[in-house]
Amino acid sequence: MVLPACGAVALTLVGCGGGGDGAGNGSGGGNSNGNGKGGKFAYVTNGVDPFWNIAEAGALQAGKDLGVQVDVLMPANGAPEQQNMLEDLVTRGTTGIAVSPIDAANQVELLNGIAERATLITHDSDAPQSKREVFIGVDNYVAGRMCGRLVKEALPDGGKVMILVGRMEQDNARLRRQGVIDELMDRSEDSSRFDPPGEAIKGDRFTVLGTLTDNFDRAKAKANAEDTLSRYPDVDGMVGLFAYNPPLVLEALSGAGKLKLVKVIGFDEADATLQGIKDGTVHGTVVQNPYMYGYK
Repeated sequence: MVLPACGAVALTLVGCGGGGDGAGNGSGGGNSNGNGKGGKFAYVTNGVDPFWNIAEAGALQAGKDLGVQVDVLMPANGAPEQQNMLEDLVTRGTTGIAVSPIDAANQVELLNGIAERATLITHDSDAPQSKREVFIGVDNYVAGRMCGRLVKEALPDGGKVMILVGRMEQDNARLRRQGVIDELMDRSEDSSRFDPPGEAIKGDRFTVLGTLTDNFDRAKAKANAEDTLSRYPDVDGMVGLFAYNPPLVLEALSGAGKLKLVKVIGFDEADATLQGIKDGTVHGTVVQNPYMYGYK
């Protein structure tokens, strides 16, 4: 679905496949009021972000509708904390666990161990090599290519673009980034392709200057945007792949007096991003349906 708004667009993706990003605290979010007789379930995110507040609401509502206990946990300190949460959940006899893996490639053994003791599914970001039952989420490579098309709309003559994202270890981050790059380079579709993040990538019309990560550190994310503006004063576009990236890019642009001079393209529906679309400071964003991620 394409929603025009003041010359910009929000592209909406909803998905569920077999084969993203809630204020909360590091020890967990909320829980439903089920008595646990129908099983105990847990919804584990990959970090703390307002995106996950929406997903949490969906998960807790599902627990109420089904009359089962649902706990929502949000690791604030990366993969080690997420691992501790998962191990504690199975120790406590949790029946089913939905997790957005932080470092899928290095968590396969952990996830397979969890899958032997509980029903395991992934959401938002997949771990396709694990024994999870199903993945609930969008095709992040396709979503990345959609984001790339927004960049092309914003910069029809091409230009220099910087990509900003939380962490490259996540499957969704890698796929989104590659989708953006492949679209800008006019390549064929190949989700297994991987361009090293430390190198500039030059095509006929676009140059991807680099990929800057922040490990979910908001101060670092804003600093990355500020450093980009300082280091590349001729940058034409900035692409934020996690929900909090576009709002922090806007803050950096505002501080530098470059709002509307540098095109901003993002992911997800942070309030500041949607307001930016209305104001004309954000060209567009690719949004998901985090509530249904949690509910399903």
